[in-house]
Amino acid sequence: MLFLCAPTSAICSQALAQDEKSQKPSSKTVASRQDAPAKQPSPEEQLQQAINNSGNDRVALVRNLETFLKENPDSRQRPQVYRALVEACLKLRDNARAAAYAERIVALSPDDISMTILTIQLLERSGDEAALRRAINYATRVLEFVERGSPGEKSPKISPEEWAIEKKRDRMSVFTLRGRLDLKLKDTVAAQKDFAMSYSILPSSAAAEQLGEIAELKKDLKGAIEQYARAFALANATNETASRREIRQKLGNVWRQTHGSDAGLGEYLLLTYDEVSQASISGKPKKNAAAAEPSDFMLRRAPEGTAFPLKDTRGKILVLNFWATWCGPCHALEPLFARVAADFQSNADVLFLAANCDEDETLVKSYLEEDKPRTPVVFADGLDRFFTVNSFPTVMVIDRAGKIAYRSDGFESDTFEANLTEAVRRALTPASFPIEATAPQK
Repeated sequence: MLFLCAPTSAICSQALAQDEKSQKPSSKTVASRQDAPAKQPSPEEQLQQAINNSGNDRVALVRNLETFLKENPDSRQRPQVYRALVEACLKLRDNARAAAYAERIVALSPDDISMTILTIQLLERSGDEAALRRAINYATRVLEFVERGSPGEKSPKISPEEWAIEKKRDRMSVFTLRGRLDLKLKDTVAAQKDFAMSYSILPSSAAAEQLGEIAELKKDLKGAIEQYARAFALANATNETASRREIRQKLGNVWRQTHGSDAGLGEYLLLTYDEVSQASISGKPKKNAAAAEPSDFMLRRAPEGTAFPLKDTRGKILVLNFWATWCGPCHALEPLFARVAADFQSNADVLFLAANCDEDETLVKSYLEEDKPRTPVVFADGLDRFFTVNSFPTVMVIDRAGKIAYRSDGFESDTFEANLTEAVRRALTPASFPIEATAPQK
């Protein structure tokens, strides 16, 4: 009421006088209030005020948060403040300051692996010798953490095979990272050891290229050729950012120093490609390795990866089309295969499947979105290995006993549909045909 009245109003003046009379504190109360100290804001309130006063200004935020830390060095909110400072400093491209706060977080939470890796990356950018040595220590800590990991700690959504592959990748990456730090400190002996260990765990273009550079520095041209060729072969297969053009230039340079020209280099690269491809395949856990017959296989729908067991196909006819995204004839075969499948769609005793055999399964989704096959698509998951499929497309009819009743490696477009249709009919009524009419069994 007091703030709504004009001072010149007689009524308001009278009311004001009455309020002052009724609410006027005693001299004792006034003295008590004057002696009481003003209430200080809590650390939480100070922090909120520091954030609010910064607005959207990252520079002001860093300044205010650092002031808060000076005034509250023992605040329990230090970890959160450090993280906020790391994020703000990264946006301001102040890597040195971001690294300093990242190291404080790692000191408080040594098992925070993601922050430890960020710390390593920030220290690596500095190029300072002391920072690089600390980065190597952090990399060793991460490596020890990865190697301590056990299958019991994995998510139930991840299979033991997938967990083992992820652990390999993590170990490979950390050894490569530490090797790179070794090189920046000009410790080629330690770097070569780390890169070699990385490559032995899981071959990668990055490790092979670094090993090639070290060999070239040591005037080991034969070793450099071998490693550069491996790096060239793996550059795309391992989904790395390595430039094949740059690797090709390095390889060509040492090859010419050794042989005088590029003659023979192409053949050498093909042999190396076959070598690293075979090593990559053999190093992966084999899916369905214990399967003794087709119905034992647990496949996956493509591209989502949901389970597709073949146990329900026991006693039925299974028609398989083995294909790959890079195979042109496979693309041409698909509509022919789909038309035959449509003819038997109403027969519950026959199942048509297109089994993808790509090593890189990430290629499959976009291919299927564009191609839109009309038969169910699964990942082969070792079924191609079981039937020794080594060329595409390969089409098979598996009879009720799990034996091969028909097999076509490649196809003739003019006769494919008629031949496959006849093969499926024979498999459905085997007693009506002599054994000699079927294809050789597995």
